[in-house]
Amino acid sequence: MADEFTVNSQITDAVTQTNVKVLAESPAAAVGVVYQLLSQSVGLSMQNASSQQHAMQQLSTATVTVAVKMILAAAGGGGGGAP
Repeated sequence: MADEFTVNSQITDAVTQTNVKVLAESPAAAVGVVYQLLSQSVGLSMQNASSQQHAMQQLSTATVTVAVKMILAAAGGGGGGAP
């Protein structure tokens, strides 16, 4: 009766080796996920920086336009419309 509850040693060895393999690969998989998250974060921050630079360039252009218009109006050169 006791023999029907025993498990073949090859099966237990296969299960043990699979578990050891999973445990051995876990740190490498975790580091891979961390590197992917880091690269995505850096890429997103670069996109945000580029977008911010574009917005500041548009503001700078508008500011220079208004300043030149004010200088020309003060010098009597015209420029009497809305900015």
